[in-house]
Amino acid sequence: MSAPARTEKPRKDKRSVFTRLYSGTGAFDVVGRRKTWYIAFGLLVLVSVLSIAIRGFNLGIDFTGGSQLQMPAAGAKGTITSQQAEDVYKSTLNMDPASVQSAGSGNSATILIRSEALDATQLASLKDALFAQLQPLDGQGKPSEAVISDSAVSGTWGGEITRQALIALAVFLVLVTIFLALYFERSMAVAALVALVHDVVVTAGIYSLIGFEVTPSTVIGLLTILGFSLYDTVVVFDKVKENARGILNLTRRTYPEVANLAVNQTLMRSINTSLIAVLPVIGLMVVGVGLLGVGTLADLALVQLVGIIAGSLSSLLLATPILVDLKMRDPKYRKHAERVAARRARSAVAQGADSPTEEIDLDMADDEAVARELRKERALAAAASTPQRARPGRPQGKAAQGRTGRPSGKKRR
Repeated sequence: MSAPARTEKPRKDKRSVFTRLYSGTGAFDVVGRRKTWYIAFGLLVLVSVLSIAIRGFNLGIDFTGGSQLQMPAAGAKGTITSQQAEDVYKSTLNMDPASVQSAGSGNSATILIRSEALDATQLASLKDALFAQLQPLDGQGKPSEAVISDSAVSGTWGGEITRQALIALAVFLVLVTIFLALYFERSMAVAALVALVHDVVVTAGIYSLIGFEVTPSTVIGLLTILGFSLYDTVVVFDKVKENARGILNLTRRTYPEVANLAVNQTLMRSINTSLIAVLPVIGLMVVGVGLLGVGTLADLALVQLVGIIAGSLSSLLLATPILVDLKMRDPKYRKHAERVAARRARSAVAQGADSPTEEIDLDMADDEAVARELRKERALAAAASTPQRARPGRPQGKAAQGRTGRPSGKKRR
């Protein structure tokens, strides 16, 4: 008795997503789901603004002012760690320091202690405790209290950096607006600026929410990510501009479909660019912070990491949908969309399609093989629906003889 035939379920092609991602032919409906992106980005901005308003920022002593102590990490009892220095600080002054970091490596390794402003008595007692318990060594390898130095940090320096950064940000936004309005158009400039403001607010909100310390390096890093975010947005908009050239004279795709196609065509490029930009930042954090122990590199790397991720997402999922909504407020593009829908409806009826959506599937097919199959099916359906004409019968007998000049049925030699 033969075994019953087993029906195998079709396996899902795991490569289909990556194939569609690399082909860039409109497989992912980014613009069509713009309401979802608006809600997600709106909630993210709302949380960021509330955190900034309620929690504020964890400002470093460069903004608030304070005292700073520095000493070599080499000690008579072994290498001095930042945790040991922090324990001495807490036990001596009965309060927590603002930050304790190790910087440098090898013979140049140092311990950096930052705290609120300390008076002369507190500084003297802290130095004595650090020397007594940790025994830092001088250049000749002997314990010396003279290697523990202190300095006062004024908050006006950080405030001056902040003011200069705000001025640079304002000038940058004005120049960017002029450039986008001249190179592209007004609606693209507005959409790019909205995405740019989103990147700044979200990055600042994450710093406020998690409690990262804000230093001058953070402010510099924040200005750095603006250029990256704008570059990604310009790449997408340039493709939208190329695809939409002469669109009002055509009836193949609407402006939202053209913009969505542009996003798909630049999606893989944006992902690759973001990954390549993130890898050096991660390397900066691992090498600069983990191995060298440079705290300023941590502040710079963190803001860049957050900003690159936020900028990549906003360029693809926020800037282009906003552009589409701004363009569709123009009556010309709304009428054009109506003409495209009417053309598809007429084509679907003429070809025997069940609904106008089949024409949309053909236009937006993400695989050329699928498009060919759709065309073949429609051609067969159109041929089946066309009435066949009766073919005239072949003349027999005298009619055939009169037509050919010889009796029918005889072969010609």
